[in-house]
Amino acid sequence: MNTEEKEYCFTEIETQWQKYWDDNQVNLSKPDPNKEKYYVLEMFPYPSGNLHMGHVRNYTIGDIIARFMRMKGKNVFHPIGWDAFGLPAENAAIQNNIPPAKWTASNIEKMKTQLKRLGVSYDWTRELATYQPEYYRWNQWIFLKMLEKGLVYKKQSSVNWCNSCQTVLANEQSENGFCWRCETLVEQKNLDQWFFKITAYADELLKGHEELQTNWPEQVITMQKNWIGRSTGLEIDFKLEDGTPFPVYTTRPDTVYGVTFMAIAPEHPLLEKIENLELKKFIEKVKKQSSLERTSEDKAKEGFDTGLKVVNPFTGEAVPLYAGNFVLMEYGTGAIMSVPAHDSRDFAFAKKYNIPIKIVIDDPNNPLDVNTMTDAYVEDGINVNSAEFSGISNTEAKEKISDYAEKQKFGKRRVNYRLRDWGISRQRYWGCPIPIIYCEHCGVLPVPEKDLPVVLPVDVDFKEGSLFSLGKLDSFLKVKCPKCGVDAKRETDTMDTFVDSSWYYARYTSNSNTEIFEKKEASYWMPVDQYIGGVEHAVLHLLYARFFSMVLHDLGLLNQKEPFEKLLTQGMVIKDGWKMSKSKGNVVDPDEIISKYGADTARLFILFASPPQKDLDWSDKGVEGAFRFINRVWRFINKHANYADYKTPLSDNLNNTLKSIRIELHRTLKIVTSDIEDKMQYNTAIARMMEFTNSLYLINESEWQTVEGKTVLGEVFNIFIPMLFPFAPHVAEELWKETGHQKSLAFIMWPKFIDELTARDEIEIVFQVNGKIRGKVNAPSAITKEEMEKMAMSHEKIAEAILNKQIIKTIIVPGKLVNIVVK
Repeated sequence: MNTEEKEYCFTEIETQWQKYWDDNQVNLSKPDPNKEKYYVLEMFPYPSGNLHMGHVRNYTIGDIIARFMRMKGKNVFHPIGWDAFGLPAENAAIQNNIPPAKWTASNIEKMKTQLKRLGVSYDWTRELATYQPEYYRWNQWIFLKMLEKGLVYKKQSSVNWCNSCQTVLANEQSENGFCWRCETLVEQKNLDQWFFKITAYADELLKGHEELQTNWPEQVITMQKNWIGRSTGLEIDFKLEDGTPFPVYTTRPDTVYGVTFMAIAPEHPLLEKIENLELKKFIEKVKKQSSLERTSEDKAKEGFDTGLKVVNPFTGEAVPLYAGNFVLMEYGTGAIMSVPAHDSRDFAFAKKYNIPIKIVIDDPNNPLDVNTMTDAYVEDGINVNSAEFSGISNTEAKEKISDYAEKQKFGKRRVNYRLRDWGISRQRYWGCPIPIIYCEHCGVLPVPEKDLPVVLPVDVDFKEGSLFSLGKLDSFLKVKCPKCGVDAKRETDTMDTFVDSSWYYARYTSNSNTEIFEKKEASYWMPVDQYIGGVEHAVLHLLYARFFSMVLHDLGLLNQKEPFEKLLTQGMVIKDGWKMSKSKGNVVDPDEIISKYGADTARLFILFASPPQKDLDWSDKGVEGAFRFINRVWRFINKHANYADYKTPLSDNLNNTLKSIRIELHRTLKIVTSDIEDKMQYNTAIARMMEFTNSLYLINESEWQTVEGKTVLGEVFNIFIPMLFPFAPHVAEELWKETGHQKSLAFIMWPKFIDELTARDEIEIVFQVNGKIRGKVNAPSAITKEEMEKMAMSHEKIAEAILNKQIIKTIIVPGKLVNIVVK
């Protein structure tokens, strides 16, 4: 027994074990056909200069999973790299007159040091940085392969333009009409742009959701489905009064007899022929609004009467044509039919501009009166004022009216998508050069593969804080035509940085210099078994990465189409009511926490304070609480380390106190195992370990000094310390050593609980919504049907799934399941 308390010197302990892990390469990853692989990956960081607590949360979650899966016998792959191109580095260069490459390299070194100090178990031999030619060479190679496949094209397009960043933004990067980075109001601008044809994969991206729905958050899948926006409708051949074709796509052919005006996108080529100064002013005004701002429900809808009339082929009626700010050129045909009685936006527009309203779908229970309507009627009903289609349900009318239009040859059924092709051209310097050459004689040519990479010059001068353009650098711009040999010019736009992060997960699998990655290694490691990152990337990175993975699969490079088997979207770290950010001045520096309390405390707090999927409220007291817990564990184990007995078999004749400790130990292990492996509820796992630690302190010291007490202590240490290891690896390693073990915990298997000791008078209840399992809980075996229903309704996952839905019925199988059927 230790008579003197040994101090918990976390800095010394953590430095020592980090060196041990590095020196012994305990996290090295190699394919092993005899072991089941497990690929865990966090979205890689942008090297902005310092880690923040959001990073700490993300990477600690990944490290928990990686360490646990290694202990479960899996061959774990846990790489790291740097998403290094982009505007922040270029903006820093402008502000500080420092080349972006130098700024980026310096930041990577700082953040790498911080990650190692945090004790994350990365295989650093797989490290990559997207700004290195060895990496972005393969961006360019993919571009060329996609060009060959017809998945890359260039066209003039109305694009989202940020005046502050001086570059184009993808639709997904224009958030409610503002730049996603600098929050400047986005404008519309016509530019020649390179596009990836992501729309060619729209149906595959939707179909893939069937595979992902079990292991991806429902919220992410819903966001992607809405963004892709597949709809089935009718393209109708309306015409101008002079006979000019005016095709319009609609998902509501059942309302076609109620059209009282038409609306057209201000960018539509038809309007260029109209000489009207006020119309031109209106068009210029609208071009300064972003796509999302124009289509947002809470933004005012504005229009301008063009003076033209459009003839409805169903009725022969000519209705006015308005230019409307809510119509996008990119969607459908750039024009819409407007039915004020049955569309709220059209209703408000018609009221504003004194346009007639015609009811064509009536409410059978409460007949409509156009004179008393305060909003559009958008529910199902019976068609009226619709010629021979009157008197039938509007759902039936959709099909019959579509049949009629196709028979009369003035309409055709069509599938349409909200998803637009991905514009990848960026008018900034710090990005991957687009491998294209322009020759006056030969036209637009791809850079030959043998000439890749097209290297981005790094020794550039941002004079007087101004933007730098590749077009100013003759050594980059001027090149010989690969076809005819005359002087030619390179493309000076660079790629959207989301290209870099759309395939990095595959590049990690091998460090090949001669191919994009070694297919054999990629086949072993891919797909990613567990991916971790923020939900804000649902329709940016996650959609693009799925698209790239499908392309790489079709190129014969990946065996599977979907890159990420399971997805965990962690919540944000909140302080003072705001997400932690430099602009809010509420950032907590991880280095300060680690210096004051240690890395293990930082890790424990960030996991304990909230379930990983929820936002985490920062609490200084919470950090102190995590530190106290580690100290309690440290003191107890050090105090009893010398007389714990690992050799004597456990006796069956334990007194009730020691029996209860064994029972709580194995129940704790069972709960913690499930919380990590099945539920990903690390906060409850830590809470359970805290409760067990408290129970150890309640035992009289004389009990521990008995023969039986010493053998129970030996079992406690053999189970509890490895159980602590994924959460607080440094202190666990030190305590393992203190208790006489020679082998590092990095090589120890996860302990197994004894079923007989974990048995309770409990049953497992399954919660379902529409037959799909949403959760499971343990409950007393005597639970009533009423209690089961109440428990189901209060369950977090159930509440989320039935939010804003109508409950049709609740099916309860006593002692087994609750199934809530919703509409």
